[in-house]
Formats: sequence, C-alpha cells, structure tokens
Amino acid sequence: MDVKEREKKTPEAAAEKENAKKGGNSQLWIGVLLMVVCAACLCAGQLIWKMYDGLLPMILGFIVYVGGAGAMLYAYHFGSVSLLQPLNSISYIFSTILGAVVLKESVTPLKVVAVVVILVGVYILAAGGKKEE
Repeated sequence: MDVKEREKKTPEAAAEKENAKKGGNSQLWIGVLLMVVCAACLCAGQLIWKMYDGLLPMILGFIVYVGGAGAMLYAYHFGSVSLLQPLNSISYIFSTILGAVVLKESVTPLKVVAVVVILVGVYILAAGGKKEE
C-alpha cells in the first residue's frame, strides 16, 4: 500500500472528505485562525522570556507558549497538516513586528523582502495543498 492509499484510509482523511462535502471551508478557517493564534502565542511567549528575568516571567512565557502549541494541535482537527503547518511560519512575521514595535529593533529592507517571501511561500504551499485534496 503506497502513501496516498494509506492517507485515504486514515480517520483524518475520511473526516476531511466528509467535512468538504458539508462545506468544510468554514471549518478550515477555524484551523487557519487557530494557527494564527498559535504563531502569535509562540512569539508572545518568547518575547516575555526576552524582556523579563525571573521565575514568574519564565512560567508566564511558558504558559503562553504552551497555549500556542495547544492551539496548533487543535487546529489540525479542522484541516490537513499540509495546509495548516505552513501558516506557522507567520510567526517570523509577528517576531519582526514585535521586535520593531516593542524592542525597537530596526526593520531593514532585507527583512521586508523576507516577510514578503514568507507570505508568498505560505500562499503557494496552501494553494498547492488545496489542489491535491
């Protein structure tokens, strides 16, 4: 049995097909939103660790970070990993924004190009994943 045949027989694949029959785009958007929450939480947790010293900030950052990981795991109930996981790369965009706004880091033209490349890459991966389904 090849990989595509196994994927078709998994409970997740069956759920995705059933979801698509019922107009699953609305559920996919839940997964997308949860991945955005995941990326934001990962960045926020790391920012807390960078900005503050001590046990309480470490614990708070850990809680926020783990909350993001939980959002990511839950997001996978609403779409395939190949569609949702690339969205996690927007955490680099959030980090660039937080670095500039909160930490007063400079945003160079090269960083702007990198953000655009990430956005284009996420779009291409997500669009390619939709066509394969």
